[in-house]
Amino acid sequence: MSNGDIFVGEMIGTAILILFGAGVCAAVTLRFSKARAAGWIVIAFGWGFGVLAGAYTAAPLSGGHLNPAVTLGLAVDTGVWNKVWIYLLGQITGAMIGAVLAYLVYLAQFQANMRKTGTTEGTVDEPVPTLGIFSTIPEIRNPVANLITEILATIALVLPLLALVGSNRHVEGIGIGQIAGQEGIYGSGIAILLVSFLVVGIGLSLGGPTGYAINPARDLGPRIIHSILPIPNKGTSDWGYSWIPVVGPLIGGLLGGVIYNAAF
Repeated sequence: MSNGDIFVGEMIGTAILILFGAGVCAAVTLRFSKARAAGWIVIAFGWGFGVLAGAYTAAPLSGGHLNPAVTLGLAVDTGVWNKVWIYLLGQITGAMIGAVLAYLVYLAQFQANMRKTGTTEGTVDEPVPTLGIFSTIPEIRNPVANLITEILATIALVLPLLALVGSNRHVEGIGIGQIAGQEGIYGSGIAILLVSFLVVGIGLSLGGPTGYAINPARDLGPRIIHSILPIPNKGTSDWGYSWIPVVGPLIGGLLGGVIYNAAF
């Protein structure tokens, strides 16, 4: 794969991922959305379908990593590091583009970014916080606990993913091995579907404490866009927390690759 193919594939695929993911968060969060208050299960499946659509789209060009943690895990597995930088560049660029697209889809809702809140004196308008649409926010702000959560959740992503598509996998006989001559996550096709369900499962089981970034590009790119966009009453972009959903998944991706190589 050429550097150009990798960059374009990862940019497009990650943009689709964030369009779906930020889109479902906007749908559930924003006032005047028909899906408002639909709940966590809807968010988890929205992100899973984002992985499905983005990875299938990007796979023929780049392998469809869409996630620096996945790229690092695969690099640890294969020992090939010279393309990592172009994957990461495409992923961050795509995440920013996807965040802008999600904003445009819900432009009218963002412009009407107010909610009715009951008070003892009647009903008043208050702004709806919007950072959670774009990036993750911990329920309990505890840097050590938050970092551990992101590391473990990312291992829970990368280790099974490598079992599906890694160089040492032993599952060719059950229909989830790679197509001959293809590389990376672009396997029989069902591997991407299984990884998408894996992401849904991580969201349902491990997403409660931090919102399961498990992807540095997914958090950092949209957070940058949130800080730039002219959203009324948008609130803070919370840069003090922003390092955790970047560093945690990167550590988790590396550890997932190390564990896979050691065990398999």
